[in-house]
Amino acid sequence: MDDPILEVTENANTYTPLNPGDERIVDGRYVLWMGRSDHPGHNAAQRFRLEVAEIEPVRAEIHAHLRRRGRTVCTWEVGSSATPPDLAERLLALGLEDDADPLVVGMALTQPPAGERPAGIEVRRAASDADELVAAQIAAAAFGGKPVPRRFDPDSHVVSYVAYIDGEPVGRATGAFSEYGVSFFGGSVLEHARGRGVYRALVLARYEDAVARGTPAALTQAGRQSRPILAQLGFRETCQIRMLLDRLP
Repeated sequence: MDDPILEVTENANTYTPLNPGDERIVDGRYVLWMGRSDHPGHNAAQRFRLEVAEIEPVRAEIHAHLRRRGRTVCTWEVGSSATPPDLAERLLALGLEDDADPLVVGMALTQPPAGERPAGIEVRRAASDADELVAAQIAAAAFGGKPVPRRFDPDSHVVSYVAYIDGEPVGRATGAFSEYGVSFFGGSVLEHARGRGVYRALVLARYEDAVARGTPAALTQAGRQSRPILAQLGFRETCQIRMLLDRLP
């Protein structure tokens, strides 16, 4: 791997440790990750290395894998390194559609975050199924849909974090730990608690755990809401990813 930081930020689910029940199909032309539910955020195709003539056959192949798992929608993450270079436009012509936040940016932090630690916020790692449910409920409130909690596994390399203010759970995030550092997923804060440093506290907690594991890097794909605060913390941009939705007919 010539540039691990670029590769992991552009194709996060290719390198994220799998949870029980997850499935990842690694092909020289693409990678398909299928998580725990029929939700576009839990089904992602990425790392495309295609010839033009392969686009439609590969899409049909991905659909077959998704149907086998009972899935009806998938996110196609078309990164800066994807081929052909106009893959996103060709997929749109085939009927895919832009996600609500269609452009995300790969970002990496390889030094301690800038700024002071937010006061009055406690961040805890999930330690039970009840904690995982709280994290899922916060995510559902922030992103919409029904809560889909992970099952707590003390040996998992994928860790849920919950942030509290005065004992009230107000934010959640996920850290997936690998040899490359910690990949960030699903950071969200309840609306009434925003602007108080909750998101920053969740970033700090995950980065510090990566340091403790001997892999001091934080890697993420940032949408328009999270990019400004991550840039303030010292994250640098590595690539761009076009997010497309593919709804199975």
